[in-house]
Amino acid sequence: MDLSVIIVNYNTYTYTKNCILSVLESIEDGGLNAEIIVVDNASQDGSIEKLYAKFRENENVKFIRNKENIGFSGANNIGMKAARGDFFLLLNSDTLVQKDTLKNALTYLKSHPQYKMLGCKIELEDGSLDKACKRSFPTPMGALYHFLKLDELFPNSKTFGSYNLTYLNEDRIQPIECISGAFMLFPREIYEELGGLSEDYFMYCEDNDFCYRLKENGHQIVYYPETKITHFKKKSWNAKKNPQVLDAFYDSMLIFYDKFYTTKYNRLTRNLVKSGVTFFKKMDHLKNFFTKSN
Repeated sequence: MDLSVIIVNYNTYTYTKNCILSVLESIEDGGLNAEIIVVDNASQDGSIEKLYAKFRENENVKFIRNKENIGFSGANNIGMKAARGDFFLLLNSDTLVQKDTLKNALTYLKSHPQYKMLGCKIELEDGSLDKACKRSFPTPMGALYHFLKLDELFPNSKTFGSYNLTYLNEDRIQPIECISGAFMLFPREIYEELGGLSEDYFMYCEDNDFCYRLKENGHQIVYYPETKITHFKKKSWNAKKNPQVLDAFYDSMLIFYDKFYTTKYNRLTRNLVKSGVTFFKKMDHLKNFFTKSN
């Protein structure tokens, strides 16, 4: 089998349904032998029942239902464990792929064996670039410049724009450090080598972690903008409605830091990073509080 597409669903029937339909169309257009594995993370809105009813007669779509929400990494790992394809694609449920996406991305990765992971161009609903689709690893200074929005003020600066590589041409194929978990294509051998996504994270930063471990093992990642997808970002998890998600976003940064940067930076730097993360988390909680109040 050419490809296994793993999609995690959590209370997003319409988005997941549309995502599956776009993948099925892309599979057919590319003439691929592929499967779609939908892993439901204990949805409470009836979405998994409706999805099953919609696609139960399609032999290319398979469903796995978790009894509890085990997080994004855990659900993807369950999907990958059941996958039969030579290549795996982790795809967010709130995305739409184009007709040529799967064939073009898969063909490029197969024909360029120096790369072991591929991320395509990702656009938001308004047509603008989802900047997370090409980025570097989140160093303390790079993250600080990003949170202070200096990368928006000076997008062409290699210093201030390091977090999302804003200075790089978004339409050029190029090797990069990190791609978005919304679309991650890689051969089965990488899953077997790295053991899937790290379940140290409930959500957020698991894609950074996966890319970091891949790079540590001597492999390269490519940004491939010859095809693109649309990302209806944050539809499954809305921090303004779910403060726990906001906590997970910031806490994941410290997990990543402690896992990979403890020996690279001194204790003072770690304390500054922790203080900075705590500050920005409190600011976002206050922002959400006043937004709800109004």
